[in-house]
Amino acid sequence: LLVKKMVMEHNSSVTEFILKGLTDQPELQLPLFVLFLVNYTATVVGNLSLMSLIILNSHLHTPMYFFLFNLSFIDFCYSFVWCMTQVFFFCLFVNSECYVLTAMAYDRCVAICRPLLYVVIISPRTCCLLVFGSHLMGFVGAVVLTGCVIRLNFCDSNLINHYMCDISPLLQLSCSSTYVNELLSSVFISTVVIISSLIILTSYVLVLFNVIQLSSGKGLSKAMSTCSSHIITVALFYGFGVLTHMKTSSAVSVGQVKFFSVFYAFLLPLLNPLIYSLRNKDVKLALKKTLKR
Repeated sequence: LLVKKMVMEHNSSVTEFILKGLTDQPELQLPLFVLFLVNYTATVVGNLSLMSLIILNSHLHTPMYFFLFNLSFIDFCYSFVWCMTQVFFFCLFVNSECYVLTAMAYDRCVAICRPLLYVVIISPRTCCLLVFGSHLMGFVGAVVLTGCVIRLNFCDSNLINHYMCDISPLLQLSCSSTYVNELLSSVFISTVVIISSLIILTSYVLVLFNVIQLSSGKGLSKAMSTCSSHIITVALFYGFGVLTHMKTSSAVSVGQVKFFSVFYAFLLPLLNPLIYSLRNKDVKLALKKTLKR
């Protein structure tokens, strides 16, 4: 059992939380430890390598790879200590990733639908503003959601039925009213998901219409290869996000959500650099040049 301390309000009797973990079967602890250690190491190496390639190769100094650099940076930062720190940074990076993925969809839309005006529309200043806005909105969301959790009282059980501190299992332990927290979380998450999904969907609808009008097979192939990696990333991110944060009403459902959250919090940060590197000729070329140096 991993103990995570948390600073609480003065009128709360609970000063630390105990994480129940991913499974109750002791024989699985060592294999899971090895598996997560390998996954974490690969995630760190993969994202650091991708960020290094983008920095070291001048032909990758474009808006697309600027956004990809920030996406890899977010995935690299999915590690936490202390309970409230876990909640805060998890909310921060998940929200920021939503906005960065949205900005990347807009970037791809402009690149394919307005190629002659791309340099003007997606200027360095615009890129910086989009990334700054993504992290700022992620920070604001994390402050609001974490602040609402901190104000709760925990005066009974301190056993969290999860392998990390998250808002949902913490609300289940609170001995004060969680109505405001649940309402705020639902409204906030729904708003973020709906707005970002609409922008991403609209961007790719426009891309689809533009691709249909392309008479050149080479142009069609280039457009699809440009967008395919991002589409896969978005589908995995939102798909496992919905499965992870769905409402649970039974122990079986809680176990399923914990299982899906493993993919969401551990595998996606590993898969993202693989998706963008294995399906990207520019990244492969940059890797070859860097290795030759």
